[in-house]
Amino acid sequence: MNQLNLSVLNSLKESGNQIPAYRIGANKPKIGIVHIGPGAFFRGHQSWYTHTAMQKAGGDWGISCVSMRSPGVAEALNPQDGLYTVAVLDAETSYEVVGSIQEVLIAKQQYSELQARLSSVDTKYVTMTITEKGYCLNSEGDLDLNNPDIKQDLAGGQQACSAIAVLVEALATRKAAGIAPFCAMSCDNLTDNGKKLRNALIQYAQQKDAALASWLESNLICPCSMVDSITPATDDALREQVSVELSIRDNWPIKRESFVQWVVEDCLPADKPAWKEAGVTFTTDVAGFENAKLRLLNCPHSSMAYMGVLAEIETVNDAMQQQPLVSFVQSMIEQEIVPSFTAPKELDVSAYSADILKRFRNPAIRHLLNQIAWDGSQKLPMRILPIIQQNIKDGNPIQKLSTAIAAWCLFIRKRFIEKQELVDPLSESLFAIAKQCNGNAESDVALFLSLEDVFGKNLSKDPAFTKALTASYKNLLPALNSKSIPWDTLG
Repeated sequence: MNQLNLSVLNSLKESGNQIPAYRIGANKPKIGIVHIGPGAFFRGHQSWYTHTAMQKAGGDWGISCVSMRSPGVAEALNPQDGLYTVAVLDAETSYEVVGSIQEVLIAKQQYSELQARLSSVDTKYVTMTITEKGYCLNSEGDLDLNNPDIKQDLAGGQQACSAIAVLVEALATRKAAGIAPFCAMSCDNLTDNGKKLRNALIQYAQQKDAALASWLESNLICPCSMVDSITPATDDALREQVSVELSIRDNWPIKRESFVQWVVEDCLPADKPAWKEAGVTFTTDVAGFENAKLRLLNCPHSSMAYMGVLAEIETVNDAMQQQPLVSFVQSMIEQEIVPSFTAPKELDVSAYSADILKRFRNPAIRHLLNQIAWDGSQKLPMRILPIIQQNIKDGNPIQKLSTAIAAWCLFIRKRFIEKQELVDPLSESLFAIAKQCNGNAESDVALFLSLEDVFGKNLSKDPAFTKALTASYKNLLPALNSKSIPWDTLG
């Protein structure tokens, strides 16, 4: 069986497969984008968007991918001329060969080539998915000068090991050559990611060269962005599936759900890929989209997880087959979540909510409720509690949101009673509380509300919340033994 590469594109096209037309023939696009961190999400998301933009409008927007250390992606994709297959999972699976990636560099081994690529006048954008850790920030969101990688890079004497230092070195080269800075774009789910990236780059430059820092202050563009799409890990089953469907061998295909979202702050230079035509939303209110995602996606997701686990339901798709649970979540969205915030003008809330519930029903995505339930002490203060606080302030109902919190409390007790692992950074404190619970709603709820790391000082003492949470806890309590939700008591 032939391996996927440029030589087989014509035969794939003749077989009716979707292929990158811009990679056929001699006039392939120049590389205009460098991306740091070529993981599965990037290849199913930003790389796919750029591929789609070039399919629609052409342009010199080929991507040079950079792996800071690991050779895995380079070893898989370079023999394939950067080509790979995206399998879109839904009721039916579709396949598309993506060609936006033209090379994969390993920074540790090809540092001079990387700097040459970053410093090239053709490189207009540098994007990155390096996780929050990769930005080397402190708890205040500033560059952590005590970070070991940053300290090593500032000391000099060897090639840079942090992404921040790598980029600043290239920006210094561009300044010296009279080339404008590239547009640097974080694609990690990090609040105010563009602002934090820009600050980190400038703060690093200040430690090296005040004139460079001043030039960046005046010229560097770092848009904020938000990304969303479920991208499960590639496995041998997917490789086999692709080989059967396309009759080619693909070292590293990608699978993702059909829903895909990329929201970008509308401050990019005029010279950019046709991302808008590919479906990217440009807005002046990225924070509004982040807030909508937290409230309309993450809050129902977590709520469904805790209630579903109590009812011994295994996956999100399984949960969506339980009409009482679906009705509960829909009512929560309509009555308590939507009234709690003002959506960005570009967002159709009804359509977005419908898309979310459709995603939850996707039979091809096996998303375990137990995994969604992990790290609740970190997620609830972001996903649910701010909505409760806002609704109390506005005089709106909080009954169903409080039921979701009560389900989390009982989930903790269930894990303790059944002697199962609790994946949560506060697991010891939570199990200590669960050990003291005796089934009396008032005393049990008081124990959980004493955890200020989760509930803070004000909400834990709010009488409206305490009353609603206690009532919800009492109504849900039978689920610990019956392993079913008493829906008739939840309203």
